[in-house]
Amino acid sequence: MKIETFKFMNIPKTAAELEALPEADLQSPFKTAALTMIALCAYKESPEAAFAMLDFLKGPEDLSTFEKQFLKDRLQGKEYKPFSFFKGATTANGYEPAKPYEIVVSDNPYSYPEENWATLYVKSSGADSERSIKFRKKPSTGQWFLNEIQCLSDIRVPAAADPWA
Repeated sequence: MKIETFKFMNIPKTAAELEALPEADLQSPFKTAALTMIALCAYKESPEAAFAMLDFLKGPEDLSTFEKQFLKDRLQGKEYKPFSFFKGATTANGYEPAKPYEIVVSDNPYSYPEENWATLYVKSSGADSERSIKFRKKPSTGQWFLNEIQCLSDIRVPAAADPWA
């Protein structure tokens, strides 16, 4: 099992800012996973900017209309969700992560089911189990691109929004 930790000073506001990060060479699925999660955090301020960042991470294919709607369904009114994957975010603090933003990405023995495909995992402080993200490698460039965001199912609501807290 491999574990990699990534730190980001800020949440990028544009695709150009995301592309300027050292991880944007996309030479490992771990880097692409970390960038996917920080791009999802941008949704809170600007869904369109987040979509542009995700388009970059998807490589030769842009987000489909279905994928954009899926993200809206998962994040609208729950913009805290992607922040829950970063160090220091808890239900008690409304999933406000510590800065710099730090995220851990891991694989497992089943992460590479076939050549050029990978499923990696991130852990939300609002969930009991790790959540997955799927990637595809483009052999001609060696880059790993986002294929499917599978980590955005519901988590525990922030304590301030929980009537039972």
